[in-house]
Amino acid sequence: MPKKTPSFPVKSYNNLLFLNSPDARVLRIMSEFLEPYQRLRREGIRDTIVFFGSARLKPMKEARTNLRQFEKKHAAKKSLPKKTRQELDALRADVYMAKYYEDAVELSKKLTLWSKRRFLQNRFVVCSGGGPGIMEAANKGAAIAKGRSVGLNISLPFEQAPNPYISPELSFEFHYFFMRKFWFVYLAKALVMFPGGFGTFDELMEVLTLLQTGKIKKKMTVVLYGGDYWKQVIDFDALVRLRVISPDDLKLFKIVDTPQEAYDYLTKGLMRNYPHETKGEPEP
Repeated sequence: MPKKTPSFPVKSYNNLLFLNSPDARVLRIMSEFLEPYQRLRREGIRDTIVFFGSARLKPMKEARTNLRQFEKKHAAKKSLPKKTRQELDALRADVYMAKYYEDAVELSKKLTLWSKRRFLQNRFVVCSGGGPGIMEAANKGAAIAKGRSVGLNISLPFEQAPNPYISPELSFEFHYFFMRKFWFVYLAKALVMFPGGFGTFDELMEVLTLLQTGKIKKKMTVVLYGGDYWKQVIDFDALVRLRVISPDDLKLFKIVDTPQEAYDYLTKGLMRNYPHETKGEPEP
């Protein structure tokens, strides 16, 4: 009788059923550490300037177009039902908040040009969460400046898809929020917090806690962009007054209101904290 060709079982590291099982969760977590580590090292990315902010903010042109079209559609009506008035208020809010999208584009562009001019290759690269809104604006500004940028995307059932401005070789997709946040902070030398919701608050408070407790040892420059927004949603002075934080904790960040003010504070902080990286070229 002819001998049967032996069949071999699938090796564990090729067994997709196992790799996607609860028992292999630790391997998936390690993969979200090691694969980005390998790729970032291969691409020469040593440090970043991270932009945080809402995924829901729109470019000014889009926000204004949406509002004009809505107003035109309902212009003939003498009174609007409650739901329609709410929709109108939401579109007006979109226009108001769109200024932050445009400012993020401008700030990212300025920082990318500064980095290319003053520092060694791939230093202080703009990094975002990779999705729409402020994240898109940050990657867009870097692309306008013809620079590279990182996108750390997260798989979500809504809102989140990689924006088209990320450098393709620096686009990442995460499943675990905590591994994504690790990569935000691990390479960051500066953080810019634009207006946002729960996710932005989560990222802001975690970073401030790590800085406050000394768990982050490196020097980091932190900006909260948009005084009108931040002073409205968080009463930092009340936190000091009620003694749940100390007055010195307010020195962990600076609130700014314009791209130029943010640019000046961030570049001054980075030059002070990391002077050995400069090419030595004078500031124009």
